[in-house]
Amino acid sequence: MCNTAVVIGKELSNYSFGQKHPLDSSRLEAFWSKLTLSEAMRSGSLKLLSPALADERTVSSFHENDYINFVRKSSVTGSGYLDSGDTPSFKGVFDASLYVAGSTLLALDIVINKTNGIVHAFNPIGGLHHARRSAAGGFCVFNDIGIAIMHARKKYNLKKILYVDIDAHHGDGVFYEFEDDPDILIADIHEDGSFLYPGTGFESETGLGAAKGTKLNLSLRPGATDRDFLSAFMKIENFIGSMKFELIIFQCGADGLSGDPLTHLKYTDKSHEYAARVLHRIAHEKSSGRIIGLGGGGYNVQNVADAWNKVVEVFVSEDSMMKS
Repeated sequence: MCNTAVVIGKELSNYSFGQKHPLDSSRLEAFWSKLTLSEAMRSGSLKLLSPALADERTVSSFHENDYINFVRKSSVTGSGYLDSGDTPSFKGVFDASLYVAGSTLLALDIVINKTNGIVHAFNPIGGLHHARRSAAGGFCVFNDIGIAIMHARKKYNLKKILYVDIDAHHGDGVFYEFEDDPDILIADIHEDGSFLYPGTGFESETGLGAAKGTKLNLSLRPGATDRDFLSAFMKIENFIGSMKFELIIFQCGADGLSGDPLTHLKYTDKSHEYAARVLHRIAHEKSSGRIIGLGGGGYNVQNVADAWNKVVEVFVSEDSMMKS
């Protein structure tokens, strides 16, 4: 079995835009309810961690200070929007967002240091992949992925990082901020941007300059099923091929599953299980087991519970594991 950490706690529940918004605390509650009854929980290999607060200096390694200050001020009044109309402010949004980022940083620290033998970690509310350096977007305030990448470089001197994103929405806040960086390898499966926010991530976008060929966008038509997903994910396996990297960050948004109210894809949680199993194996082969899972999107709470738990179960299991 693989020692795996899950970050869980009320501080993550606070990252919620209210009951009338698609992203509310019921998502975390559904995940936790199912996790408590899971084989992973009974395995003895699952370690629960309390959320951690990111410090502003670390956040500023990715986000511009003017934007950080804007979020801080908006957090006091809790009124208006943090972007053009998708991401409302609420009282306490600043600290809530710092807890999401800090929990992903905690997951990073744990797997890099192999604290208590932990090599995998999961932050269910992480994966806020739409936030840009100077703006919120798509329910994402601080981009914990971008912050974690910068932290991994500065604190641990990691050179190559693989980012895999299977959220139904293209991870534009990660892709375009590292589009010209050849050391950040990106593979992103999502619904075709012609049909879904943010309208980006076309297959012709493969990186800029020296980074050309280090990025892979795979867009699927509305109605795509597990079969379509598996076919696309095999392209990711080929893309990774002989590449070298020291860490995998896996954004496993559950909004591609059939029944999500915001998207048009028709996966089941078998797609998440497959992706997690492949990346789990590759992590043990190439990155000393280091893999961080981030929950990302998903607005049907049963789908969220099912998909995220599949990822955790695979991380804990050893049937796909190679010796680190």
